[in-house]
Amino acid sequence: MRITPRDHRSFEFATATRIIFGSGTLAQIGGVARDLGKRALIVTGRDPGRALPLVECLDESGVGSIAFSVTGEPQLETITRGVALARSEKCDLVIGFGGGSAIDGGKAIAAMLTNDGDLLDYVEVIGRGKSLVHPSAPFIAIPTTAGTGAEVTRNAVLGSTEHRVKVSLRSPFMLPRVALVDPALTLDLPPAITATTGLDALTQLLEAYVSNRANPMTDALCEQGIRLAARSLERAFTHPHDLAAREDMSLAAMYSGIALANAGLGAVHGFAAPIGGRFSAAHGAVCAALLPHVWEANLAAVNERGTDPQRRRFAQAARLLTGKEDADAASATNWLRDLSTRLAIPALRACGIAESDFDDIITRAQQASSMKANPVVLTTEELQTILQAGF
Repeated sequence: MRITPRDHRSFEFATATRIIFGSGTLAQIGGVARDLGKRALIVTGRDPGRALPLVECLDESGVGSIAFSVTGEPQLETITRGVALARSEKCDLVIGFGGGSAIDGGKAIAAMLTNDGDLLDYVEVIGRGKSLVHPSAPFIAIPTTAGTGAEVTRNAVLGSTEHRVKVSLRSPFMLPRVALVDPALTLDLPPAITATTGLDALTQLLEAYVSNRANPMTDALCEQGIRLAARSLERAFTHPHDLAAREDMSLAAMYSGIALANAGLGAVHGFAAPIGGRFSAAHGAVCAALLPHVWEANLAAVNERGTDPQRRRFAQAARLLTGKEDADAASATNWLRDLSTRLAIPALRACGIAESDFDDIITRAQQASSMKANPVVLTTEELQTILQAGF
């Protein structure tokens, strides 16, 4: 069935300059990096030792490197320290190696290496929101999880300890020069991280698919990505070393990143920003806990005050998820809820949230940029219902 919920005659599309995808492609990194710089700052997650194979490939190609560890999700001060290290070590190349936090940290460091001023000059919401003047230093993204799709997006999500909020540093200049996606790097992910990062990718695909900014190119990526995640997320969770399932999820995550960068997101991510800023909650875990409940609320709102094309879009999403051509729109909610149960996704209360926090979370969520692309505007009462259901 052809879905035409909006005028598709005019749209813009952008992604990473070069994408290298495939199991074993990490072996190519030496030559790729050598074309972009002589000394790399490698931004890693908590354990820099995981990047040893990357360091060895760089050494063999004559590219020097130094590691910079991002513990947890990157904070503004983390980026400032990373920029200082890169400058003192005369790094002319940045490589993000890890999950979304390491890649976002790397993107922000690469951007600030070439732009004058303070980070607060450029970040949204709490900063001055100025546009970057100069292209980032060459940046290579190498994801080791299959979730955020940060390897193909133009923004970095950063936390502010002082303001207890997450904000974005955003610019077309921040698109990675190279995204190298090697699914073999995800084989050792623990099941819990496989589940939450995978549901983050699925959330991004679904939100971009029903977004009010979707276009034909993002639709094509979302449709294929939803199919891939629907067939392989649970398989990757139960059989971690199934390379075919890991390849599906790496591809789905990359598609989700491209889609969200061009079509936007929705209420799940509208909630995730203030929750992640206020509580010690991993982004993927928050998205996973909220997805079935936001989907149910959005479907009800679209049925009540949306358009026929929007309703057809939700029905098509259900068919993509379930693999059943006769599936109705409501079946997607049950499918998502059942999957979350099988993947042992914890409720929102596990993130340290109390019911007394709901009003503040809702106020902040209503101001989040992701809410602008939600298919319909959700009322305060509907947002309250979502949090109560996810709690």
